[in-house]
Amino acid sequence: MRLVFMGTPAFSVPALDALHDDGHEIVAVYTRAPQPAGRGKTVQKSAVHQRAEALGLPVVTPRSLKNEPEQAEFASFRPDVAVVAAYGLLLPATILAIPPRGCLNIHASLLPRWRGAAPIQRAILAGDSHTGVTIMAMEAGLDTGPMLIHEATEIGSKTAGDLTEELSLMGARLMLRALDEQPPALPQPEAGVTLAPKISKAEARLDFALPADQLLRAIRAFNPAPGAFTEIGGERLKILDAEVVEGDSSPGEASEDLTLGTASGRLRPLLVQRAGKPPMTPEALLRGWRLPDNARAR
Repeated sequence: MRLVFMGTPAFSVPALDALHDDGHEIVAVYTRAPQPAGRGKTVQKSAVHQRAEALGLPVVTPRSLKNEPEQAEFASFRPDVAVVAAYGLLLPATILAIPPRGCLNIHASLLPRWRGAAPIQRAILAGDSHTGVTIMAMEAGLDTGPMLIHEATEIGSKTAGDLTEELSLMGARLMLRALDEQPPALPQPEAGVTLAPKISKAEARLDFALPADQLLRAIRAFNPAPGAFTEIGGERLKILDAEVVEGDSSPGEASEDLTLGTASGRLRPLLVQRAGKPPMTPEALLRGWRLPDNARAR
């Protein structure tokens, strides 16, 4: 099938690979323009950009698709369908109407739950037992289009990083099915709609006035990015992994082994990271850093 692929982060790469390996004619790959990244703010191409170049595919990096020249360029590729996976730019109605078979999106949730930018993190934060992937036909609303295929997976103790990798592979497989089988597009249910707004860095600060199990979900939801964090004695610590243990202490109170009090239960970090340092166990941290007296996480 003649198609345009639209994606940006590593999540999108398995779908691009699957479509290429399956023999589809990928006439263009749209991705976000190179952006400054890292401590040195070096301009870097997106994961999709790099992979498309490795596959020898033409890459297009418009800053917007709202203007007539960009829309005319998109139309010039004459795609039968556009496959979208975490592209990051708004597709206006003019673009959505160009491919005869529409624009199909890989969305990392079981729609209509978690429409929006951060469905994986929001599902973990909310304590959902399952999430998954929905292949949907795009329309002007925010992830409101009709659904073609969906599949679920258990969340359990998975981090956002774990689920992102799993769902990216699931989405690639389901997109191939959608293109091959052409299932009917069914409207999303009106009941059960929730929104998944983008994660802010401020949300990643752990609030020890909350129960330990809720904080554990936050740690998993924000791993690997932006990383759940707290401050103890003026030292900023990311907590990358933890467990809930029995016992009571006042919220934020830190014991000698760095176990932290919460509103209900206690939180024992298993993997932490100081600014500019590699991840380490609390035992390794405390060998080189003295915990202040009467330390409290804030």
